[in-house]
Amino acid sequence: MQPVVNVQQRPLGELFSELARETGTLVRQEVQLAKTEMVAKTKVAGGSLAWTALGGVIGFAGALALIAAVILALALVLPLWLSALIVGTVVAGIGATMALHGLNALKHLDPVPRQTIRTLKEDRRWVSEQISR
Repeated sequence: MQPVVNVQQRPLGELFSELARETGTLVRQEVQLAKTEMVAKTKVAGGSLAWTALGGVIGFAGALALIAAVILALALVLPLWLSALIVGTVVAGIGATMALHGLNALKHLDPVPRQTIRTLKEDRRWVSEQISR
């Protein structure tokens, strides 16, 4: 049976070797965490961009449909040019509102991997404690 060796009796080279292995493992885990966190944030950003694009497309399609239908109806009581101006303004406003909704969602997205930064700070403290032992 081998005697139990406490940390004070282990050779310095062995301690540094173990610290290097553990630090390497820790760094790999942090890189994986950062990747996972950034993928999640990218999905949210993609959804917000899709809403922005969809708002623009729907606004444009709506403008075309409303211009065709409502201008003809308004032209019965207003000059044709004024009917087109009124309808175009309303449809453009709806499209702008939808696009601004998507942009507003993007502004509130935090692209910084906060969890990874927090755990990296904890890891740095841990490594410092291990070295100072």
